[in-house]
Amino acid sequence: MRDLTGMLTSVRADLARLPRILDALLGDLEAVAWRERPAPAEWSPLEIVCHLRDEEAEDFGARLRVVVDGGTRFAAIDPERWVEERAYRDADPRAALATLAERRAANLAFLDGVPPDRLRHAVTHARLGTLSGLDLLAAWVTHDRLHLAQLAATLARLGARRWAPLRAEYAGPIPYGESPVQ
Repeated sequence: MRDLTGMLTSVRADLARLPRILDALLGDLEAVAWRERPAPAEWSPLEIVCHLRDEEAEDFGARLRVVVDGGTRFAAIDPERWVEERAYRDADPRAALATLAERRAANLAFLDGVPPDRLRHAVTHARLGTLSGLDLLAAWVTHDRLHLAQLAATLARLGARRWAPLRAEYAGPIPYGESPVQ
């Protein structure tokens, strides 16, 4: 990577954007919609936010610190299990958003103080192999975007369901369509 400074500037801007986007998407969401799943095996908006909140502390932020500190091992995590274990659907939506924003701000402050060359250090991940701090930053931004896409798809399905029997499919293919009866 030649322009490390440019990459870090871009990553910081991308990471800083998430809380504002979430506030815009979810600021006036009805209470029942926070906990509603678009399909039985998919996450509700609240579960997505709680996942992002916990990943902020236990995945990306924590793993980046391991890299920067010259560590050799990442702590094991199980985000899929956390959904039920931590009762994400019972959480307070506003508190989850606020905690995510606080954690993101703390991680951005940490990142501001990281010497760019420290991000070249790499740690072996049990499943993915060697990951540098730069890899983690790229994955972190991508993770945000994937969950924003997931959240947008979830809101589209919930909105279409809300207006049934009106035919919202005129808008285009709606994510998480109901499974055809077999």
